[in-house]
Amino acid sequence: MRKLVIERAAVKHNLSVIKERAAGAVIYGVLAGDGGGAGIVPLAKLLRAEGIGRFAVYEVQEAKKLREAGFEDEEILMLRSTTDREELEQLVDLNVVCTISSVDTGLALNALAENRATVACAHIQIDTGMGFGGFLVSDPDKILLAYRSLPNVALEGIYTQLHAMKVGDPESAHQLDQFHYVLDTIHAAGFETGTVHAAGSFALLHNDSARLDGVRAGSAILGRCRRTKDDRLKTVGCGEAPLSEVRWLPKGHSVGADRPIVLKKPTRVAVLPVGYQNGLGVVRPRETGFWALWAQWRRSKKRTVRVGGQKVRVIGPIGATETLLNVTNVKCSAGDLAVFDIDPIFARGFVREFR
Repeated sequence: MRKLVIERAAVKHNLSVIKERAAGAVIYGVLAGDGGGAGIVPLAKLLRAEGIGRFAVYEVQEAKKLREAGFEDEEILMLRSTTDREELEQLVDLNVVCTISSVDTGLALNALAENRATVACAHIQIDTGMGFGGFLVSDPDKILLAYRSLPNVALEGIYTQLHAMKVGDPESAHQLDQFHYVLDTIHAAGFETGTVHAAGSFALLHNDSARLDGVRAGSAILGRCRRTKDDRLKTVGCGEAPLSEVRWLPKGHSVGADRPIVLKKPTRVAVLPVGYQNGLGVVRPRETGFWALWAQWRRSKKRTVRVGGQKVRVIGPIGATETLLNVTNVKCSAGDLAVFDIDPIFARGFVREFR
């Protein structure tokens, strides 16, 4: 049986780092993508036990799972705006804080709340350069219209998303300046902004000026965000699977289906029944350019798996469903357990287990 192991102690450690960096700002645990692959409900329960009481999602079903699992009073923020009436009805029924990213999304939510003789809660989204959604900084009149013309919507917060390319990125500083310009415009018009948040995982860890009233921690919870040597996070998520076969192959034998290699000497190999279809070796897009690709290629050549507590090298490219290991100098046999790093968000075909 293949298992995806989520280490509770590592998650708790990362949360301690996140809390320290938040420095009193409210923390939204971002649980998109089924909790980053860790499982939205078990991860949310662990976060709640560690004092995190606000959550953010991208899908209606994610909010529904949380409410059905007993998260009745916790704030849930939907980070994706919508004008779809069915989705808005579900969000209001679930008492979810919606996102308003345009005049149209604001009017749609206000009309639904008015028809129900209720007040819906929402945060305003500002687009300071990411392009995924939000009021444009160059349209302050439209932003103020949301505060003036939505009587059935309680605007409890406002946020933006920042670029996260590198520490001290001047583009992020420019985005923050634009965001503060919007905040000043709103305050000058006599309106309150509520909870103000801009920092996602990377900015939370490396940009004190982005902290503001709140922060959004997602990939940092599992240590799967863009990493730096001094971020103090622990990588969460490893796979376990029994070896399906162990045997000797002669010198000159080819191995691998994609770009096969030829063995230069007799080699004892083990078959790991896990491949890229299961998420092995799949990584999130990070740096771009020639040197980044070269570094990624170098890392792939040094990829290892642990068998019996010892590191063994992967031979050749990772296959679709199987991967070969060099176990020439390791005492092992079919059925022995192999342990390997795998990003939970890409893991497929595993039984998830919190330890």
